Amino acid sequence: MSSGETKLSQVLLIPSSGMGHLNPFVRLANALSDRSISISLLTVRPTITAAESRLLSSLPSSLLIDFPLAPFDPSLFPESSDPVTLRWEAIRRSAHLLPSLVSTLSPPVSSIIIDITIASTFLPVSVASNIPCFVFFISFASMLALCSVSPFVPHPICTDVKIAGGVLNIPYSSIPPPLRDPNHLFATQFIENGRALTLANGVIVNTFLALEPELLAAFNAGEVVPGFPPVIALGPLPLEKKLPSSPSPALRWLDEQPEKSVIYVNFGSRSAMSIEQIRELGAGLEMSGCRFFWVVKTAKVDREERAVQIEELLGEGYVKRVEERGLVVREWVEQDFILVHRAVAGFLSHCGLNSVMEAAAAGLRILAWPRGGDQRVIAASVPSSGLGIWPENWAWEAEERVVAAEEIAVKVREFMADEKLAETAAKLGAAATAAVQEGGSSDQSWRYLITKL
Repeated sequence: MSSGETKLSQVLLIPSSGMGHLNPFVRLANALSDRSISISLLTVRPTITAAESRLLSSLPSSLLIDFPLAPFDPSLFPESSDPVTLRWEAIRRSAHLLPSLVSTLSPPVSSIIIDITIASTFLPVSVASNIPCFVFFISFASMLALCSVSPFVPHPICTDVKIAGGVLNIPYSSIPPPLRDPNHLFATQFIENGRALTLANGVIVNTFLALEPELLAAFNAGEVVPGFPPVIALGPLPLEKKLPSSPSPALRWLDEQPEKSVIYVNFGSRSAMSIEQIRELGAGLEMSGCRFFWVVKTAKVDREERAVQIEELLGEGYVKRVEERGLVVREWVEQDFILVHRAVAGFLSHCGLNSVMEAAAAGLRILAWPRGGDQRVIAASVPSSGLGIWPENWAWEAEERVVAAEEIAVKVREFMADEKLAETAAKLGAAATAAVQEGGSSDQSWRYLITKL
């Protein structure tokens, strides 16, 4: 824009809760700003997790708009309810407060982009206010397909789900466990959000054509749900490019390791393993003989992490035994930079959306071990795209089986020695890069989105 021009409108972004949702919204906001779109981010504070709080504090305060929630009583729900899901519900029930807030904003709001988790209440409010509204679907197109057909399949889901005449088949074993319980709060939200999607002006997905080609084509041909809004695949969203002023001990440790020698092990911000499984994983990494960098989590919400020493988790002497080739930490790490580090050769991942897309953008192979939620649906894209492998018999949260150390060790060794896999992952990384370059499939999606915004 020339120096004499001003931005006369803005796009309002409304994330929900959880680092896995806030992080991609911030990346989307950055990408919009890079394209000269004026944006604001609606936030609910205090956040559920400390990681969200740190991320928000790193942003310019001028971009953030506080959104006070309507009164909400979490005691109406079971004590075991996930705090992030409860926050989604509190935001959903506050949608009626949006019009009065929007009316006070300057410059005026031209469009809204909302998180899928709050779509069922915010989309009708946006339609009534005559403000174009787009949904940011925080998962792969395969999970979007399940969400979009969920209002039309019997619940609880107790069989495989076939979509678009067999373009996609989601086996029952991959259906998120809450969707098998019709009384689960997440199931209620998921179905209601899926039903509301046809009100959107478009659905934004952080994926790209080479990763899910047939399904993206089926969506935009109306074969998944007739009359569905445009699915706008504009990934991979750009990663953080600026190294922190003081790199963490983890990055400094990686600097000392040989080229392409380390397997990075991280199960995301919201996946936690049992103590028994953590110990088997630790023993398996040690037995594998491979260099590894492992981020250990014992709680789904970081503020609930107990101050347990690594030695207490993994046994006395573990850290000393592996110190020549292994690093184990319990804090948040700079994953954007780790995945592109010259020493990292592979990623043992839970297959959350952000982790898979970051690995794809880096052309880094994945050993998939989904733990819950949508992660098995996403994990199916790992072998089909050539990004990695998925031992489908490895248990997840809903199953009691513990994967033994010996089994883990064998698979890690095979994975790290598979050079063909490294090549196919690198090719997918090249396709991801090409998608966002001028004229690429995601670049074209960006151009389409900007005209609509």
